Amino acid sequence: MYNAEKYNVIVIGAGHAGCEAALAAARLGCKTAVFTLSLDAVANMPCNPCIGGSAKGQLVRELSCLGGEMGKAADATFIQSRMLNRGKGPAVHSLRVQSDRVKYHTYMKSALEKTENLDIKQAEVTDIKVENGKVLGVVTKLGAFYSADCVIITTGTYLGGKIHIGEINYSSGPDNVTAANALTDSLKQLGVNIRRFKTGTPARVHRRSIDFSVMEEQPGDEYITPFCFDNEFVLENKVKCYVTYTNENTHRIILDNLDRSPLYAGRIKGVGPRYCPSIEDKIVRFSDKPRHQLFVEPMGLDTEEYYLQGMSSSLPEDVQLKFLRTIKGLENVEIMRPAYAIEYDCCDPLELYASLEFKKIKGLYGAGQFNCTSGYEEAAVQGLVAGINAARSVKGLSPYIPDRRSSYIGTLIDDLVTKGCSEPYRMMTGRSEYRLILRHDNAEERLLKTGRDIGLVSEERYSEYLQRRELIEEEKSRIAKHGVPPLPQVNEMLESKGTSPISQTVKFIELLKRPQIGYYDIISALGEEPRLTRELAEKAEIEIKYEGYIKTQTEKIEKMQKLEDKKLPPDTDYSKIMGLRLEAREKLNLHKPLSIGQAARISGVNPADISVLLIWLEGGRRG
Repeated sequence: MYNAEKYNVIVIGAGHAGCEAALAAARLGCKTAVFTLSLDAVANMPCNPCIGGSAKGQLVRELSCLGGEMGKAADATFIQSRMLNRGKGPAVHSLRVQSDRVKYHTYMKSALEKTENLDIKQAEVTDIKVENGKVLGVVTKLGAFYSADCVIITTGTYLGGKIHIGEINYSSGPDNVTAANALTDSLKQLGVNIRRFKTGTPARVHRRSIDFSVMEEQPGDEYITPFCFDNEFVLENKVKCYVTYTNENTHRIILDNLDRSPLYAGRIKGVGPRYCPSIEDKIVRFSDKPRHQLFVEPMGLDTEEYYLQGMSSSLPEDVQLKFLRTIKGLENVEIMRPAYAIEYDCCDPLELYASLEFKKIKGLYGAGQFNCTSGYEEAAVQGLVAGINAARSVKGLSPYIPDRRSSYIGTLIDDLVTKGCSEPYRMMTGRSEYRLILRHDNAEERLLKTGRDIGLVSEERYSEYLQRRELIEEEKSRIAKHGVPPLPQVNEMLESKGTSPISQTVKFIELLKRPQIGYYDIISALGEEPRLTRELAEKAEIEIKYEGYIKTQTEKIEKMQKLEDKKLPPDTDYSKIMGLRLEAREKLNLHKPLSIGQAARISGVNPADISVLLIWLEGGRRG
């Protein structure tokens, strides 16, 4: 072993979590290095090359407002964009874009390469050095020791990676990139509790073997919404996606070959994601369903590969080909890359503080799938938070702890470190009790100032946001006073939208409160020039239409915040607090919550225990 360079922050892994962690730490002024097994796998998309989706789109918008890069990369490389759930309320509107896989990798690799204070190194980290409970640095396979103040583990599915395809299995990370095997032993020696999880990916197939004419076409949105409010790229839908379905023959072939599935034969020990099951798992668990939907989506503009979303599998390659050819439009399909399952090692997130630092090892952080989550977006936001907090630790600053009331990021991290998880965690809108407040459209209002205060959002960007906010408020004030007369074209528009015409002048804002009517509908009927862009108009509409609901949820948040503001000392010994039940003492000592609110969300801590804690706090913390 020889001594190499010294860094403030070292990031192990350059997937979606690692990229965000490294960029954040370097941009905050720390000398940073990010290690990757292969420079060709930086920001790789081994699963579907898309960013966003239900709740995931909100995560990306929040990350962008805190100064992260994923939203910019998605805007720069997307080939189709759709806002999901338009037919439902704004709480579940979520942006999803199909990205060009290679261009996304190239964009993010370039972002890393061009960032000051940041070095990118192709090397396998095999050991993490710790002394007296404090991280010292890392050792590579080639025997180099790099000292560091903080180390962030973002190993994704490469840590102990093992590929399964039917009866065949072998050590590997995604896309046949070498797995990282030695680091697991090092972590175990440090006392980190290692778990075994599993995920999977579908086959990639050749475009020429697909009959799109018999599939349902899925075009992009007419009006494209970017992930970044300050987007500077030309936004254009360049491809179409398609939908087709499995059938009785598909299901029969899969069921007839379950004995060849490593999942059902017991060869896979890792726990898989409940909300993203393999096709064989879907057919077994949902045997009453006559068909399952799959999405046929391009991998990029310069490749003939297509991705079959919804068809991940670990069945043998010959079985995959056989069942795929029973599906409408895929009768002559050619597989370019077979589907596979992958097992990997991860930590127990209950061992982490909400800063994502390990409780027992100062300066060691975890992020992404290493923390038991699934998905690029969940990984990226954790990487950003870990990178921010590693940099703040180097500078002697208190950690940034995102909270549930202001972000899905806070919800995700709070769920991980207070509730833990027994399977890969996926963010969904239903996980937040405040989802009407945590909308796609208002991420700037919630988080941009925080991003500026942290140091990752420029004053110029924040000033531009304030100008947009002023435009919205001015227009809301104007339409509150502006009357709309019962003109023929106005009533024609109202009736075409399925709502009643007006017989006298009505305030613009009152018409806008009708659920069927939008700002641009009224403006167009009046023959006026819009004063707001479509995106700003959507913000104004939601704030007006849902004003009462938003007020109610805001009051609830303020009430709950009183419990969040009651801080608990991290070194509290709960076994000495009289009145707590035995289970509560054990759980509280295990989790070490930072507030009464966080304590209340721990499984096994009931309202009576919270009352005891409140009395203990108010009574001067006497045992």
